[in-house]
Amino acid sequence: MASVKVKFRASTVEGRPGCIYFQVIQNRMARQIHTDYMVHADEWDSEAATVVVGEGERRNVLEDIKERLEWDVARMTKVIQTLENECRRFSADDVVAAFQKVTRESSLCGFMHGIIAQLKRLGRVRTSETYHVTLRSFMAFREGEDMPLDGITSDLMLLYEAWLKARDVRMNTISFYMRILRAVYNRAVEKRLAPQRNPFRHVYTGIDKTVKRAVPIKVVRALKGMDLSLKPSLEYARDLFLFSFYTRGMSFVDMAYLRKTDLKHGVLTYRRRKTGQQLTIRWERCMEDIVERYKVDGSEYLLPIINRQDDERRQYTNALHLVNSRLKKLSVMLGLQRPLTMYVARHSWASAAKAKNVPIAVISEGMGHDSEATTQVYLASLETSVVDKANKMILSLL
Repeated sequence: MASVKVKFRASTVEGRPGCIYFQVIQNRMARQIHTDYMVHADEWDSEAATVVVGEGERRNVLEDIKERLEWDVARMTKVIQTLENECRRFSADDVVAAFQKVTRESSLCGFMHGIIAQLKRLGRVRTSETYHVTLRSFMAFREGEDMPLDGITSDLMLLYEAWLKARDVRMNTISFYMRILRAVYNRAVEKRLAPQRNPFRHVYTGIDKTVKRAVPIKVVRALKGMDLSLKPSLEYARDLFLFSFYTRGMSFVDMAYLRKTDLKHGVLTYRRRKTGQQLTIRWERCMEDIVERYKVDGSEYLLPIINRQDDERRQYTNALHLVNSRLKKLSVMLGLQRPLTMYVARHSWASAAKAKNVPIAVISEGMGHDSEATTQVYLASLETSVVDKANKMILSLL
């Protein structure tokens, strides 16, 4: 019967904390597993082999170490039980190796990095970035301390939510982080790395209605009528905004990856990078004018957003940042209270459609009821000609 003991080794330097380690014994062979848990001699109970949590300034640190030790011991015990159930001979080295493997796999940080790497391999770069942003936020809350997946509890998520609120993070952003962490946790449950405790049931995971991002059609008309011939950088930003509006609020990333081969027989066909849904748009003269204005011979792309085949994602994200910066300048010139962005073009088309009594089934408010996914469900069920007719009617207003 293998056994594990938690031990403390005092520092040889006076006043410095010592380290906690595990001793694994099997068939009279002993092996040690070192940890990064550091406590002072008076903070360790050698008889109970546990951390002494007092009322001083280190209370929170000591509580965290004690909790993590309990998780580690439980995980170590489970590893030993698994090896014993396999009914084969194993050594203390086997126990150590199995524990280290389980620790790597069941660590939140390690597990999420694995998911992020997998998403990148599948070409879902944008999704991988959202997971990375979420992990970075949660690790900031944890002050850089990793934790096991089975340590995710309802109380911890409530503390994280309160931490986010204290930093004036918007409710939709809080929900965004929580839903990603919930997806990670559910995946861990499927892999039997954590029990299903439903730790997200008390935190906000809905979608809060945001401030309206659309601008009225008269603003789009005024933007179109601006003489920017002496300001080519502003003219370029304006034209990309209009192109998005003309194409039923096409997102900037989809615009960036449009290829000349996507345009055939007066129809533009592309697949949304975010959802994978294929959309078709009847090609209109206003769209052609912009494409011709910025046409680059020899390029496979319709618009000059991506100029090289290497590091395409960085090219379009840098271009988006630059275009939005210039749109803010145009907002000031137009006297707008809220700045224009490429995303505003998307919402503005939907708002214009609603104002002209286009059926909700054609386009829902703001390109997607309470979520963009709902909008795509509606759009996917429509005849393309119906949407094209609605688009032509909106473009005639300019």
